[in-house]
Amino acid sequence: MLGLMMDEPLLLSGLIEHAALAHAETEIVARTVEGDIHRYTYADAQARAKRLAQALRRLGMREGDRVGSLAWNTHRHFEMFYGVTGIGSVLHTINPRLYNDQLVYIINHAEDRLLFFDAATAPTVEAIADRLTTVEAFVMMAPPDRMGAAPGLKKPVLCSDALLAAESGDLAWPRLDERNASSLCYTSGTTGNPKGVLYSHRANVLHTMIACAFDFLGGSRNGAQEVMMPMAPMFHGNAWNMPYLAPYTGSKLVFPGRAYEPDKLYELFEGEGVTITAGVPTMWLILLDWLERNGRKFSTLRYALSSGSAPPRSIIERLERDYGVELCQAWGMTEALTATKPTMRPGSAGLPFEQRMDRRMKSGRRMYGVELKIVGDDGNPLPADGKAVGHLRIKGPWIASGYFKGEGGDALDEAGWLKTGDVAVLDAQGHVTLTDRSKDVIKSGGEWISSIEIENLAVAHPDVLAAAVIAIPHPKWQERPLLIVKRREGGTVDAAGLLAFLKPRLASWWLPDAVEFVDEMPVTGTGKIHKLTLREQFKDYRPHDEKAVSA
Repeated sequence: MLGLMMDEPLLLSGLIEHAALAHAETEIVARTVEGDIHRYTYADAQARAKRLAQALRRLGMREGDRVGSLAWNTHRHFEMFYGVTGIGSVLHTINPRLYNDQLVYIINHAEDRLLFFDAATAPTVEAIADRLTTVEAFVMMAPPDRMGAAPGLKKPVLCSDALLAAESGDLAWPRLDERNASSLCYTSGTTGNPKGVLYSHRANVLHTMIACAFDFLGGSRNGAQEVMMPMAPMFHGNAWNMPYLAPYTGSKLVFPGRAYEPDKLYELFEGEGVTITAGVPTMWLILLDWLERNGRKFSTLRYALSSGSAPPRSIIERLERDYGVELCQAWGMTEALTATKPTMRPGSAGLPFEQRMDRRMKSGRRMYGVELKIVGDDGNPLPADGKAVGHLRIKGPWIASGYFKGEGGDALDEAGWLKTGDVAVLDAQGHVTLTDRSKDVIKSGGEWISSIEIENLAVAHPDVLAAAVIAIPHPKWQERPLLIVKRREGGTVDAAGLLAFLKPRLASWWLPDAVEFVDEMPVTGTGKIHKLTLREQFKDYRPHDEKAVSA
């Protein structure tokens, strides 16, 4: 027997319609790529998104057609999240930090028919345009008086604002199948070609509803005006869905453009009264260093969502103790959106500081809708006892079931669980603790060493800004850890001093065999430390004969 409920589809267009009806006057603030500040409202954004949808139809975009965006966090990019998806086309957000060859591969593989870009990415578009086989026209996201920066291309270069000005905005969003594709994101491609993850309207809306629960973004008060600013770029997991979360909740939304310098971010945090933000740990390492050197504090920020990689404990402790900001971890990936809940379990609030920090070092906890398990190398399940370490598997309604066009290998195991590529520990209370990526775990004498734990301890040293641990070959133990460090400005710690700092905090056989210092730490396009580059840089490194460490 079926229930007698209306069968209304869950569509992203419903979010911007809700925002325009329920909180039309709420502000959206964006720093443009040129550096000035643009202000308008949800009602304005909805009207522009509808005109964009009309313009796309006039340009021939149909359901399922891919529309690429090579752009930063601006209000025009935000409008694409609704104008493109609202008519059934697929928004393909592209990471401009990737190498040109990767960009060409991604755009051609997605078969983007249009490519939107901004003044900051215009030089990249000019460099790769002749190699893009499916793009029919380019659209520069700018007003007509700023089109001077548009590159000279063989195919048409259109002005986004001129396209919108030619439309009436009199549009009724079509009723789509909620299972239709809404957006396309590619993995960062640290090994092999990037792989396409194709989200659906249903998955995005369900995730938005779950992520707005009171115990997900903790600490809100009835009637309070939250102000969200995603530091995570829109090409990184749809800015962790904040372009959907804010309209759903009626939160003021702030976009940093392409200005990720600490002083520019701080200007927006303070000037716009930001209360909630999201970003990878690398951003917090840089921002905290700037705050300390300049003697600045936050006056409104209370909650920061961290994901992408495990943040050092020292960051979590310093943000809460010295700045009054809760940095909470959720675990997710391009293939999984957010897959764990970042807040602590009910009953944890009264714990002593150190015990709360222990909880916050977990990679989130079980959330409704996502099933979790760990398996051994043989694929057999392991217990959730807080001790067993295994390969993390997940399933749920906003978890990828495969890769776009079936390319990139099997996403699922034989039982239909997503193979995350992460190694983790589960406990009986539902906590998830990542210990490594499968490709990063160090196997020494048949036992696993967590690179994440060593990195977190190293960054706790006051002279260390960033740290990475990679495996190096060993004639007896198979692999041993090498610690690679970028010193903080003015830091003087040497290898011997850092190993002495780590020794009482680690099992003796986990202690790195050597320490190397670098001037710059390589990062991926999404802000994570790029261990593939480090492994290549240190592929011939052999400290074992001389038992030496480098200073």
